[in-house]
Amino acid sequence: MSAPAEDGVVPQAIRKLTPGKLVIASHNEGKVREIRALLAPYGVEAISAKELDLPEPEETGTTFVANAELKALVAADLSGLPALADDSGLCVDALNGDPGVYTANWAETPTGRDWGLAMQKVEDALATKGPDASRDAHFVCTLALAWPDGHVQWFEGRAEGHLTWPPRGVAGFGYDPVFVPFGHEQTFAELPAEEKAAISHRTAAFKALVTAVF
Repeated sequence: MSAPAEDGVVPQAIRKLTPGKLVIASHNEGKVREIRALLAPYGVEAISAKELDLPEPEETGTTFVANAELKALVAADLSGLPALADDSGLCVDALNGDPGVYTANWAETPTGRDWGLAMQKVEDALATKGPDASRDAHFVCTLALAWPDGHVQWFEGRAEGHLTWPPRGVAGFGYDPVFVPFGHEQTFAELPAEEKAAISHRTAAFKALVTAVF
């Protein structure tokens, strides 16, 4: 199912995706690796934006849909190929959904992204809410699939869970070491890759995409 419209964006009719080359509009190697593995069974040759030396556009949107669409359209226009972009983030209930669409911004430093710092910022923000504050949170993944002619469609997935501290595990990326999905005791960064993939927000979004376009 396509994602709900946001910021007045109206979803277009679903267009099928045929086997062939597809640009993954991301320079995040962790995301590219996960997306490439999910697309492989469908005859899609995934090429990352980094491999094509495409720029990373500034994410000026205020929603996951807007940012995913922006990245996908830029990559499709510059490459002349269909492009898939992901915008995802951690939304913490007690922080009114923050860091949300600004998830990566919380990790920014003058020398690059520091996810340890980002996780500490979340923990510090929760501490200001008091000892009884909810630690429930969810990951959101919005996928935008765009073509060079400007056609674009969206798909969304979620993973519900709660935050733990201190961080645990070395697998995954981003906020994975502090996120424990409901029904599990291990963080995303402690779970085997196959087990995480089965329940992740990105997989849920891909299931919606696959159902619609293949």
